Amino acid sequence: MQYAIQLNKISKRFNQGYVLNEINFGVKTGEIFGFLGPSGSGKTTTLKIITNQLIPTSGEVLLWDKNHKEISLEQIGILSDNSSVYERLTIKENLMLFARIHDVSIEEVDRLLKRIRLYEVKNKPVKTLSKGMKQRLLLACSVIHKPKLLFLDEPTSSLDPTSMIEIQNLIKEINEQGTTIFLTTHNMYEADSLCHRIAFLNGGEIIEVGSPAELKQKYRKNTLVVTLLDNSVHLIDLDTSEKYELVKWIEESKILTIKSDEPTIEDIFIALTGRELV
Repeated sequence: MQYAIQLNKISKRFNQGYVLNEINFGVKTGEIFGFLGPSGSGKTTTLKIITNQLIPTSGEVLLWDKNHKEISLEQIGILSDNSSVYERLTIKENLMLFARIHDVSIEEVDRLLKRIRLYEVKNKPVKTLSKGMKQRLLLACSVIHKPKLLFLDEPTSSLDPTSMIEIQNLIKEINEQGTTIFLTTHNMYEADSLCHRIAFLNGGEIIEVGSPAELKQKYRKNTLVVTLLDNSVHLIDLDTSEKYELVKWIEESKILTIKSDEPTIEDIFIALTGRELV
């Protein structure tokens, strides 16, 4: 299996200290890879290093076993908070600008407009669009040149449920057509349902990598998921815990819920980091 992205011992130091500390992981060609971490964990720094917007203090980034200098920008698409379109132009006019940059035909623009379900409103100015419609347009602009690798930074953030589902379905379609996707998200359900594998970043270090199913199985065992009144989550392994000490802890703790079913991705994340993903 070829890796689209490989990070080898990547570290990044700013004046206040290390933001990333020798992180290692790989993104397999053809997968949707979810990258999760609380605010301040180094997520944005990692994304900027992978996309060559920031130089690491040490370590190596490879895209398809090559360094950035050997990679054509035509192979990469990016949708981030900094992505924008011209508000006074129409949907199609904006898409045509990107089409000219990438030498894409008008016919392909129309096909893409139909695919993102904006063809019928293609002549509407962007300033009149809902946030969900605008996000679909931004996603279309990032894939108009059919990149092999797509970076999506919180693509469904602040969207209403219907728009969120529309974007998630488009992400699946893009991936099914062969594009490898690197996705950052705060939405645990999104990570669980969309991603083939996910990585947890905390304190500048990768603390876990695996498929959602693998992680649930790994942390399931014979496990109690205990949530306290302060919203902290504890995974209790019944096979290794001292029964007397466990009963005493339960009696003394301010417990909100106890469940013995499969832990969610959010349960695992909070148990590993002690923090909610916000």
